[in-house]
Amino acid sequence: MTVVDSWDEGEQPAIARSNGGWAELYLKEDWWAIWLGLAVVAAGIILFLSGSTALKALAINPGGLKWTGLDQLAAHFVANAGQYLIQFAVWAAIFGGSCRVMGIGVARFLPGFAFVYVLSMAIFAVGGWADAAKYNLEPPLVALVVGLVLGNLAPLPRAFDDALRVEYFVKLGIVLLGAGFPISLVLTAGPVAIGQATIISLLTCLTIYLLATRVFALDRRLAAVISVGGSVCGVSASMAIAASVGAKREHIYTSVTLVVVWALVMILTLPFISQALGLPAGIAGAWIGTSEFADAAGFAAASTYGKMAGNEDVAIKAFTLMKVIGRDLWIGIWSLVWALIATTVWERQETGAKPGAGEIWRRFPKFVIGFFVASIVMSVFTGAYSPADFNASVKPNLILPIAGLRTWAFIFCFLSIGLSTRFRELKAVNVRTFTAFTIGVAVNVVAGYLLSAHVFGEYWSNL
Repeated sequence: MTVVDSWDEGEQPAIARSNGGWAELYLKEDWWAIWLGLAVVAAGIILFLSGSTALKALAINPGGLKWTGLDQLAAHFVANAGQYLIQFAVWAAIFGGSCRVMGIGVARFLPGFAFVYVLSMAIFAVGGWADAAKYNLEPPLVALVVGLVLGNLAPLPRAFDDALRVEYFVKLGIVLLGAGFPISLVLTAGPVAIGQATIISLLTCLTIYLLATRVFALDRRLAAVISVGGSVCGVSASMAIAASVGAKREHIYTSVTLVVVWALVMILTLPFISQALGLPAGIAGAWIGTSEFADAAGFAAASTYGKMAGNEDVAIKAFTLMKVIGRDLWIGIWSLVWALIATTVWERQETGAKPGAGEIWRRFPKFVIGFFVASIVMSVFTGAYSPADFNASVKPNLILPIAGLRTWAFIFCFLSIGLSTRFRELKAVNVRTFTAFTIGVAVNVVAGYLLSAHVFGEYWSNL
């Protein structure tokens, strides 16, 4: 599996596709992430009301142990072996069963997923070491680095590729994130996030496109693909725009290569630059949200810095508002805009009919719907409890277990990114294309910092 395969479902031939209609509700990862995420929320509420702690047991991980010796770690696994077996069985059932419906045989999925699960457990254990924070051994970053090392120095058998469902894992994690995300926060900070995302998207997209076409004389379809890939949502956006303008396959590969390289750079540098600048968790999360190109990569960076700053929740919330709610919405907008330009200006006679308004819906990241529904459901449910009851009962027995399952989904995702990113398979990029894109990245990062830390700094720091 190349990076193209793993970072966008549109390039995953193993997953069944539909041409639209009701079939999308059970053939697309976006919708499965919604169904599974909301099922977890509903089951959590039912179990909580019945007085059961089953969800809490299901979310177990060794990340909070603060162990100082391997004997302590071993004792934990021995004492909780049954819970881990049940946890694996549940994950394998929901992911394996849904992937089977989407076209991936269970026999192809389970071996690779078993490997991902065991390795994720080991990564959690590293994060549970008493001195982990001292050496910045945060599970998301460890998962990415371990995955990259194994994926490039000791690649997995190709048969394991079907288990590295990066987009599926991160989409489920985002829906579960909504359960701990008060809808009031979305309503108050959402307009700021959308406003900031609009500035960033327009500025970066136009910078890359104008440089690519007027300074470096690149193909205008290639310029469109890399301009949106660098301003909105990386690989997913590149795929969407390529379809809208009729770009060549090599244009997609070029954009994917640029996105992957810079996404990895951002993961490995932004948390530490934010730490050096002493940024509050909210500001750093918003800055990462404006600077990263992929949801999964951004979550890894935001989670890492949040742990460094001692406030992971705020960093992730700021990132989600900025990236998932703000920037990702521009995938549909840019898809329609570039489709109109391509059909009415560039190749109207070749492409035929103009695109309709339904193009926005077809490109819209559906899992965002699940995020909002989970947020509304949980906000309504928890609103009936007093702050004291919420902190004493609801939070430890409902909110935190769902957050624990969300963390498992994200670790699966970060690890899969590394395991499926094979540097030798990235396509060569010429100097002109790299320069145009990189200048756009610089504009994006600088503008994102100014907007996050200064223009809208009060919103993000008080999130």
